[in-house]
Amino acid sequence: MEELTIENNMQQNLGNKLGEWQHTFLESTLGKTINAGVDIGLKAVLPDLIEDEVIDVKNTILEQGFSEGIKEIVQTGINMGKSMLGIVTGNFENISQIQMAVKNGGILDKVSELLDFSIHLAKNKNLINNQIASLLKQGKNSIIHSVSDKIEETLTNQLKSVEKLEKYCSNWNVAYASQDFSKMETAYKNIEQYLSKTIPLENIINKARTIENLHHLIKNNGQNFHLTEEEMKLAETLG
Repeated sequence: MEELTIENNMQQNLGNKLGEWQHTFLESTLGKTINAGVDIGLKAVLPDLIEDEVIDVKNTILEQGFSEGIKEIVQTGINMGKSMLGIVTGNFENISQIQMAVKNGGILDKVSELLDFSIHLAKNKNLINNQIASLLKQGKNSIIHSVSDKIEETLTNQLKSVEKLEKYCSNWNVAYASQDFSKMETAYKNIEQYLSKTIPLENIINKARTIENLHHLIKNNGQNFHLTEEEMKLAETLG
């Protein structure tokens, strides 16, 4: 009974940590993605300005509440998207859920409103002139389109990273079944590489952590594949 309680607590802690990891990852990744989309959009709507002038305009807009607003938009949008999808655990299970959450959470609409606010504020403070403010308003849809494209690109890349992680986990398991430690090591290094830049999803985290524990047990045991039942169970539980 005590062992079951410990295992349940470990799984609950992993679930809580997973939610924190996902939140932090998405907030950082989507924030950077939105900024990258704004960069591309600004260059398109301000073609007559040189690079440094475009950067000055962007920095001015960021300083008028846009940068802080993005953080709040991502937080609110993701939470609203989860609610609309009925994700009661608070954790995303796959990239498709994240794509739907971004779409249903109204992130792009809020970015549009935030651009309006920041441009208006910068103009009223005489930080940008009337001509630039007018160009930004006229080209706002183009900027939003660039942001949308960058978000889609980021999520598509995340999907590819998840697929590669799945493939490398599978490669590790095949090598493990053949007791080929050299191939296991190659697959493990690829798992480590992609795990650090892929959004934490429960099935991937569990697979990768189990592999990590088994890999280190075998490696530290002189590449001896004859693990005890207790070691095998512990590796899976900790995963």
